[in-house]
Amino acid sequence: MHDRSLLLLIEEDIAPAQQLLELLQHEALALHGRDMPLLENILAQKQSLIVLLEQHGRKRSQILQGLKLTADRNGLVTLAQHSSLGNDLLARGDLLTGLLAECQAINEQNGRLIRVQQMSTVNQMRILMGGEPPSLYDARGSTSKLAKPRPLSQA
Repeated sequence: MHDRSLLLLIEEDIAPAQQLLELLQHEALALHGRDMPLLENILAQKQSLIVLLEQHGRKRSQILQGLKLTADRNGLVTLAQHSSLGNDLLARGDLLTGLLAECQAINEQNGRLIRVQQMSTVNQMRILMGGEPPSLYDARGSTSKLAKPRPLSQA
């Protein structure tokens, strides 16, 4: 009975995990293009998928822990050894684990891309606001001794 419930939860999570993977791939493209409206749409969709996957993940863990098994692949293997659905449990569990690992890898890449873009934006703003070191020349052709902030209209 528990094995069937667990398999059903795993099956139900495969499609959302695939959708999340596709969204993360689209997010990477939107980040490169700095398409903010698309990024906002992707974020909303991602959040709902993540909530669903987290809820099902907790249910799967509860089922395994209720059977006095660990809530990881070892627990799933132990359950599979005593179940007629064992091969399906392991195959679908491995598929879901692989999808989630891909999601995590792409999410980390997207996070790095966001950090690079943030640093670039901060650097550009510092240049525009006059916070750059005195290696810049002023209107008279000499280097400025003080890095004074200036209005963007004078940048």
